[in-house]
Amino acid sequence: MRCITTMLPTQKLNCIGQSLWLDDITRDLLDSGTLARYIAELSVTGLTSNPTIFDHAITHSTSYDAEIERLIGAGLTCENLCFALATHDLSRAAEMLRPIHERTATVDGWVSLEVSPLLARDAEGTVASAKKLHSAVSKPNLFIKIPGTREGLPAIEQAIFAGVPVNITLLFSPDQYAAAADAYMNGLERRIEAGKSPDVRSVASLFISRWDRAVSDVVPASLRNCLGLAVGKVAYRNYRDQLDSNRWQRLANLGARAQRLLFASTGIKDPDAPDTLYVDGLAAPNTVNTMPQATLRAEADHGKVSGVLPRDGGDGAIIFDEFAKAGISISGLAAKLQNDGVETFVQSWRDLLRAITAKSAKVRGQSDHTAKGNK
Repeated sequence: MRCITTMLPTQKLNCIGQSLWLDDITRDLLDSGTLARYIAELSVTGLTSNPTIFDHAITHSTSYDAEIERLIGAGLTCENLCFALATHDLSRAAEMLRPIHERTATVDGWVSLEVSPLLARDAEGTVASAKKLHSAVSKPNLFIKIPGTREGLPAIEQAIFAGVPVNITLLFSPDQYAAAADAYMNGLERRIEAGKSPDVRSVASLFISRWDRAVSDVVPASLRNCLGLAVGKVAYRNYRDQLDSNRWQRLANLGARAQRLLFASTGIKDPDAPDTLYVDGLAAPNTVNTMPQATLRAEADHGKVSGVLPRDGGDGAIIFDEFAKAGISISGLAAKLQNDGVETFVQSWRDLLRAITAKSAKVRGQSDHTAKGNK
């Protein structure tokens, strides 16, 4: 298939081999037909979710109230109720994306569900939850999201060994990506040693925009909104190196499929930056870019896809050096960003539980009022 000038920028990205996934999921998005339109018209081929997304969806919509009332009546705990709502939405999305999943020989068409952020420092609990959630949803195109923290890495290896497809989340640096890739390959190698198929899929989600927000007040104007792209470029170089390594070639020869690099958090944080900055700047084959709705629509409308990211990451390493000269420690900031990311998702999860509790109380109150009125 040849890319032609009449294509939308989102179609061009798909044409060069990059998958576009939506970083959003709500009941309204499904019921309104908006997700179906994004798939049909804007080349969306997957979808991700996280606690912040579900907190916003449930807090700012009445679409879940009837189901909350039903689940309360069924005696579900608050956390189990949250997962029930999430799995319902993601199951619907998974079915919508299943034709893409089958057409691409299971490479694309995935949705992602995150384990409880409260388990971020609990490897054994994470593995148990990942297995339970994957079995409960029972969709072939479901990733379970596990953070690539120090405690998460052994959980990732064990989940892959158990045959659970994993979206490794909260990665912020090329080094953190490399550790995630190593955990993935460890799991595959253990499967081969045990006589099992190594065809267990994974993506490694590298967060981009938070870098630039973190340094915006401490670097010169010439370096503003440059670090996120540099992180993506250097990680892409390492990704290509990993795919060319003898270790990966051996796994591929035995039936493994590449763990794709996923560029996450690609909506801009600086209103003065181009709204397609982290999409146009990270166009690369055999990768994924997952973005919020506003960024997706902006890319389709006026994105500028001028070429693909060089295999060597282009000027990424040079820009790293500029930030080092400006006093920025990439490894130190990456550790802080990952820890902050864990804490943000924990807070979002607690906010979500509080929102469910509040809605539950409201629904109970309305039900009691109706019951009294009927007497």
